[in-house]
Amino acid sequence: MQKRITWKDNIFLLMPFVIMFLLYWSSSMSYETQSLTSPLDTLLAGRPFENLLSQFEFTYAGNLVSIKSDGYVSFIEFFIRKGAHFFSFFFLGFFWVLGLRKRMREEWLVVLLSILLCIGYASFDELRQSFHPGRTGIMADVILDTAGAIAGVGIAWLLTKKKVIQ
Repeated sequence: MQKRITWKDNIFLLMPFVIMFLLYWSSSMSYETQSLTSPLDTLLAGRPFENLLSQFEFTYAGNLVSIKSDGYVSFIEFFIRKGAHFFSFFFLGFFWVLGLRKRMREEWLVVLLSILLCIGYASFDELRQSFHPGRTGIMADVILDTAGAIAGVGIAWLLTKKKVIQ
């Protein structure tokens, strides 16, 4: 049975391309251009939760991340940047599923293709960043992006199975 494609399905298919364009544009900027440290310095002048957060340190992509090593604002900025990675690819995977679900016969193929498209774009994006001055491409970001994509694909699949999204 052929599923009827509506204008919403076309919008859902357009969304991954919009997200990929925004990611491409964002990745073309230097790290300094995207820096949030000045606004965060102002916004978090009172340094809320600094004592609590200073207890945490971990390694990401071979680098120590902590308030002691990076400073309070850079530590907060790290989480904002990595959250942006996760949620950008969450929505990329989410909209791939919604955009492809009525165009492909097999559900498992929609899920697999959506995840593979996200992993491919995450890899491409990190590779491209490695050629930009002041930027680095890191495999850890591809893994984080993939985790976001898998979460987005899973949520979209569940919502379509439960008929929350028609």
